[in-house]
Amino acid sequence: MAWAVTAGTSLTFPLVVASVQYAPRTLPNALIRSLHLSSSSSASPMSTTTPQQSHSSFEILGGARDKFLPALSHVLSRPYHPFPFLGWNRHIETISASFYRSIPDIRLRRQCLRTQDGGAVALDWVSGDDRRLPPDAPLLILLPGLTGGSGDSYVRHMLNKARSKGWRVVVFNSRGCGDSPVTTPQFYSASFLGDIREVVAHVTGRYPNANVYAVGWSLGANILVRYLGQEGYNCPLSGAVSLCNPFNLVVADEDFHKGFNNVYDKALAKSLRTIFNKHVLLFEDIGGEYNIPMAANAKSVREFDDGLTRVSFGFKSVDEYYSSSSSSDSVKHVQTPLLCIQAANDPIAPARGIPREDIQENPNCLLIVTPKGGHLGWIAGDEAPFGAPWTDPLVMDFIQYLETEEVKYPKTSSNPDGKVALHHLEV
Repeated sequence: MAWAVTAGTSLTFPLVVASVQYAPRTLPNALIRSLHLSSSSSASPMSTTTPQQSHSSFEILGGARDKFLPALSHVLSRPYHPFPFLGWNRHIETISASFYRSIPDIRLRRQCLRTQDGGAVALDWVSGDDRRLPPDAPLLILLPGLTGGSGDSYVRHMLNKARSKGWRVVVFNSRGCGDSPVTTPQFYSASFLGDIREVVAHVTGRYPNANVYAVGWSLGANILVRYLGQEGYNCPLSGAVSLCNPFNLVVADEDFHKGFNNVYDKALAKSLRTIFNKHVLLFEDIGGEYNIPMAANAKSVREFDDGLTRVSFGFKSVDEYYSSSSSSDSVKHVQTPLLCIQAANDPIAPARGIPREDIQENPNCLLIVTPKGGHLGWIAGDEAPFGAPWTDPLVMDFIQYLETEEVKYPKTSSNPDGKVALHHLEV
């Protein structure tokens, strides 16, 4: 599992189903409409639930359920219907979304941010937003996942959706990701929170009158939740969303080596080798426990993490690295409004790794598990099969609700952070 350098990777295998090569975005509009209609017609009687109810096709729990669920009823009152054929198998859905989802055309302006240790990350802002938007417009930081950069389709769709609602958006490309420069012999990892702290500090300092939120996918979600947990009461974010979070990296690593998941592992390992070999001279004569040949020739992500990642961040073994870097242990400490969205059939972020008990006991957290979705797929909803993921409207409903509440409670001397009064846990 790509818990280390994952952005810029690509799954280089064809999608072949029933010996028929699937062509991207070639389904006739009439056929797409008919498939949507046939999917809707199979809805259960529960689809007539009232707006305050959630449909039985979802698993929903969390200490913040009563507070946040009414704001999401527009989406959750309807059943989850995966798009026919593409959404019925988790591997087909995962691969289809990766290869064939449309990519919105958005002009971005890059800012390279030098970190305190001499490294660098790339922040991609929407070109022209400084002129178009007021300085206090709500701001959304996006943390990509396994293919990890601002050019990825799910990132672009979320960016486009938020922008259409008047939000300022910036994509955080980690070291080596999305063509972000690598200037030191250290990439990023699931364990390292230094970069996200500096990015959040930079963004909040640049727009001090704006409420700042964050959305993370996969590895980005794991890093985001760990950051929320470690910051606790001092977190400057007004809210966050975690999608396809592996949560327990030990459990996720176990599943990553089973069955068809080996295909993902080999494809990602190949891409990791490609990224690493572009910067291998930075590791020349580095010494210590590094195994540079193992990393340069890794046949699995675990091998790459053993040769490079766990050594870079001071872990004695890969298992110690995965165990110490899991965001499942951070959920109990989160004091920021947090929505977690998972798919029950996610092949890379297993549902059995979700820290349900801690989410249930934390009055700031809400979990929604869809019956289908694959990994970064969610080919369902009005824009399926090639448009935005089903999750995007839900994410926007959540953060817009939080922003409305923040506006109701502006920053004052007695409430310097302008925070909504949420319950807090003693930790």
